[in-house]
Amino acid sequence: MSPLHVTRTLPEDATEAALRADVRRGLTDEPKWLPPKWFYDARGSELFDRITELPEYYPTRAEREILAARSGEIAAASRARTLVELGSGSSEKTRHLLDALTSLIAYVPVDVSESALTRAGQALIAERPDLEVHALIADFTAPLVLPATPGPRLLAFLGGTIGNLLPAERAAFLASVRALLDPGDGLLLGTDLVKDERVLVRAYDDAAGVTAAFDKNVLNVVNRELGADFDPDAFEHVALWDARHEWIEMRLRARTAQTVKVPALDLAVEFAAGEELRTEVSAKFRKDGVGRELAAAELELTHWWTDAQDRFALSLSVAR
Repeated sequence: MSPLHVTRTLPEDATEAALRADVRRGLTDEPKWLPPKWFYDARGSELFDRITELPEYYPTRAEREILAARSGEIAAASRARTLVELGSGSSEKTRHLLDALTSLIAYVPVDVSESALTRAGQALIAERPDLEVHALIADFTAPLVLPATPGPRLLAFLGGTIGNLLPAERAAFLASVRALLDPGDGLLLGTDLVKDERVLVRAYDDAAGVTAAFDKNVLNVVNRELGADFDPDAFEHVALWDARHEWIEMRLRARTAQTVKVPALDLAVEFAAGEELRTEVSAKFRKDGVGRELAAAELELTHWWTDAQDRFALSLSVAR
């Protein structure tokens, strides 16, 4: 059985430093914002798992449908001997792909959570003892150094997570991905597609209120980690479709005028009644736009797969 190789490129205190920097920058900006990565403590991850099972939230099911139906085609087109997965978590969403990649020698899951990487890596090695698993504890939005593994490589970035990046951030991210790839290597990218506004808003504002609890959880994280005194009940969850930018925005709207103190940052933040704190942007895409963004990063779109209802797409592009 191959051993599990774990490499840490993320300093032990990097998460705390990043949280402090993001909270200070976001709460002193105009308009105020917090980045969505801080939703995901243990409670936030549990809530998101519940979101993926809600009838209103289609992206996870749609992407899983594509992977179940098309993984054989993806494997044949990529001929990958190494699979790199950014934001791998439990690695559950790539099981169809791992099964289809019969020539696979190495799997490189990349995530900030050491515990998630270790659990997933050990489970995978138990199932596939000949597979080399190189777990990389890293922030995929920062420059990465991948382990030496055989090509061709297929780098997977699934879940529509690229939509959480603003256009300039997406361009920088895709350029950094291209820098990791040799000519002929591939990028498998998950993108949620533009569709009826009502479908989109319901997906981010479900009737059961699970997404609202998930949205407010970022306040709980700031309270716990930085000693802040946010009252989550003093904010309401809002999901809006921005037709000009073609993205959903999740926001927290202050129900009353209030002052929030963040002792760890020696910061007092004033909120007016009705003022909104942006917590997530989730961009939606069209095929032509995806192709243009990939081409700008010197990646050539070669394959495009959607679910039966054309709600979500997986694209394969090749490094030129």
